[in-house]
Amino acid sequence: MSETEPASHPKMGLPKRTIQILDFEREWTRHVGAKEEAISSQFQVSSARYYQMLNAVIDAPDAVTYDPMLVSRLRRNRDNRTRNRTVRTTDNHNEELTD
Repeated sequence: MSETEPASHPKMGLPKRTIQILDFEREWTRHVGAKEEAISSQFQVSSARYYQMLNAVIDAPDAVTYDPMLVSRLRRNRDNRTRNRTVRTTDNHNEELTD
């Protein structure tokens, strides 16, 4: 088993597209060029649509079983981005109130 593969492969009925997305997220840095170009090339969707699909995938319980470390990292990154957006929005709103 290579070090880029999850510890086990209990696909547990995961759709092929879900597995492709998880595998892509684990290995996307191996692709030449920007991630957005790799997304377009591999999945034939816009980056925005891909990230919508990714968010749905990482919320699926079977995705955690497939690759728990990857899904945990992706969820943590998403939560941090959401938290940062909330802080920026709140800060901007507070600045508007003081102007």
